[in-house]
Amino acid sequence: MYNKISRKLQDLKLNQRGMTGLETAIILIAFVTVASVLAYAVLSAGIFSAEKGKETVYKGLDQAQGNLMVKGNVLAISADSTNIDSVILNVALTIPNQKIDMDTVVVNYWDSETHAEGLAVDMALSEGSTERGTANMLEGDEQFTVTITLPDAAAIGAYDAFNIQMIPPSGATLTIRRSLPGTVEKTTDLY
Repeated sequence: MYNKISRKLQDLKLNQRGMTGLETAIILIAFVTVASVLAYAVLSAGIFSAEKGKETVYKGLDQAQGNLMVKGNVLAISADSTNIDSVILNVALTIPNQKIDMDTVVVNYWDSETHAEGLAVDMALSEGSTERGTANMLEGDEQFTVTITLPDAAAIGAYDAFNIQMIPPSGATLTIRRSLPGTVEKTTDLY
């Protein structure tokens, strides 16, 4: 009888080894499954954040590419050779393969005593510049001559300084800061 019990116990031990191996395999499969789910979640989050980063970079490039720049000199126009009435300048694109609708550009003015937003401006294609597409759309190598009529409250004379800000719908703002010389003429070159 002892032999019978001994054999049964040995069979039981052998069967337990098999169960232990099966349990270990189940646990291993569970760990692999959980690890793969977590890896998928981490990879998805990484890909999502990389796409958002790329989108941010492209938006930044779009903003930089729509910038205006002053081409040539800035002229101050005065009717009475005392105070200036308007400012004339040429603008172009910093990167020629973009476009800016000049009708949507907002022009602001300020000096030490006056501030005005949305000034009346006259924009026209510069002489010698060839129209590349739509009228009032600054494109490619075009240049626009911009005449900015200063507000009536602005009394800018000799040695005074002023600022003009041109804000396109996209891209950076173009800020023009100028000071008048000691003598104001009918047309004064402000460089």
